This record gives sequence, structure tokens and C-alpha cells, in this order.
Amino acid sequence: MTTDISNTEFAALIESNIPLVHSIAEQMKRKLPSRIEIEELFSIGILGLMEAARRFHPTRGGNFGNYAAKRIRGAILDDLRRADWMSRGARSQSKRLAKAITKLEQTPGGSVSTQSLCAEMDISENELARLLEKVRPITVLSLDALQEDSCQEDYCLHDLLPDESQVSALDIIDRKEMLALLVHKITQLPELPRKVLAMHYYENMRLADIAVCFGVTESRICQIHTQTVAQLRKSLIKLAA
Repeated sequence: MTTDISNTEFAALIESNIPLVHSIAEQMKRKLPSRIEIEELFSIGILGLMEAARRFHPTRGGNFGNYAAKRIRGAILDDLRRADWMSRGARSQSKRLAKAITKLEQTPGGSVSTQSLCAEMDISENELARLLEKVRPITVLSLDALQEDSCQEDYCLHDLLPDESQVSALDIIDRKEMLALLVHKITQLPELPRKVLAMHYYENMRLADIAVCFGVTESRICQIHTQTVAQLRKSLIKLAA
């Protein structure tokens, strides 16, 4: 074990960072075919975590979580590169497709079209589309490997991936503007519709109870509510167009 930490510290690092392995495995699973099991990615990730714990030197400084994350992703990516995830049936269909393409390329003109390929394989265009999707190769890239770009500094693909859990600044601004417009439109409503909305949405009162407060029928309050909401929706759609 090439590490400066004790066995107890090693075990503690593994135990405390198991959630990190779960998180990375789940993130990578979303970008892979459904036939790849999350348990397989997790087990490989654990090996990467153990390797990180063995090689980590606390005396050199640095954050173990960041270091381990790179090792975990690297271990999973390396395993994906080594593994052959194509099923036997899909591989057989892939060979049949390759033979058909080769045969068509050797004919006079050497043109391969969707129609000629369907005719050669005796399948429909929909069946061909499904076959092409099934045998489409998986390209696995390292998110942490440096990418060279002549127009800018080297970067990692991991730095370019958007965090889908975060709301963009533009969306936040749009939402604030829309809420401001909605508030403005509500303040311009006649008194009765404005009170019905306030009592229903802010005071959580039922439409039947609101009807009692105003001494009218529930159907009348329902009508006011429906018409008012439709009017506001129409106004916001018009403003957003």
C-alpha cells in the first residue's frame, strides 16, 4: 500500500466516500446504454476509490474528494473501454449490415442508399433505422483529460458540461420579469376578481367559501375565477410572444 495513512484512516476514507462513488456512477449511467447496470459501474468505482486512497498523500496537501473523483471516473472509463457492451444478437446484425454495405459498394457506381440497403437486406426503412441505432458504436471520452484547442487554453470536457440541476441566470431573470408583469396585471383587475384570486391562492380558501363571503352562488365565483385566470394567461402569452 503506497500511502502515508494508516489502515484505520484508509478504511475511514473508503467508508466516507462511498456516496461519492454512487453519485459519479449515477451521473455516468445517464449517458450510457440501458443495458449497462449501475451496480457494475459502482463496483468499478469502488476499486477506483480504493486506488485513490492507496495513492493519496495527505502530507502533500490537496483535497481527497477531488482526487478520488478523478480516479473513480478514470477507473469506470477504463473499464468501459475494455468491455464489449454489444450483445451477440446485435453483433450478428452488425456483421450482416457491414456485408450488405460492402456488397453494394462493390457494385457498379458503388452507391449505398437507404433504399438500396433496405432492398439488399430485405427490411423496411423503419427496421433499418432501428438496426442502425442498435449497432451504433459507443464513443467513451475521458471528461477529465485535457483537450487541446488552438483557439483557447487547454480545457477538460468535464468543465464544459452544464449542471442541469442549476437554474440559469437567464431563466431566473425571465421568471422575475414574468412575475412582475403578473403582479402588475393583477393590480389592474376589477376589485371582485382581484379579491377572489387573493382569497383562493393566498388565503387558500375554497371557491364555495368565497361565494359565501360575497353572498353569491359558487358557480358565479367559479365563473369569475375561470375568466380571470384565462384573461391573465392570455395577457402573459401575448407579452412573451
